[in-house]
Amino acid sequence: MDKRDQLLEIATTLFSEHGYENTPLSLVCEHAKVSKGLISHHFKSKDGLLREIFSKTTDLIKEINAIDKINTTPNQQLTALLESFFEQLKVDRLFFQFNMNVIVQPKTREILNDLIQERSSYILEKTMEIFQQLDAKTALVKSHLFIAELDGIALSYLGIYDDFPLDQIKEEVLKKYSNQ
Repeated sequence: MDKRDQLLEIATTLFSEHGYENTPLSLVCEHAKVSKGLISHHFKSKDGLLREIFSKTTDLIKEINAIDKINTTPNQQLTALLESFFEQLKVDRLFFQFNMNVIVQPKTREILNDLIQERSSYILEKTMEIFQQLDAKTALVKSHLFIAELDGIALSYLGIYDDFPLDQIKEEVLKKYSNQ
């Protein structure tokens, strides 16, 4: 792993654990064993570092949404999307914690507003492509409900309940959307 990727990984961890505003660049430098000058060389500023991390997490979301739509029904597409979401939620907790933290903080929302809007539009568009095939009249509303439901599950799993029954929730959500 090169220094740039190492900085991104360390900063993601620290921003997730402490919040963006509570993580000085000096702490990132200390953990990465680099100078502030090296961070400035790669990212120009702390805000630039945050934007790069957010962009990389958007790329991961695009990977999650890259389901095979050829020769699959809308229900199969929803199932594949949900399987991918729940798998990622389990294996990449840090990724989801980072996203939750930056989206709910006013300062980071301001820094990332354009990227958040771009990502949100992408997610809505991809979700609507599936729901359009099921019922064009309700596709927009059902897409928003679907996204909100997954966001709520992630929030509950990551930040509210220590004993959140993720596997059972997954089973129920899969049942719900397999019958669309």
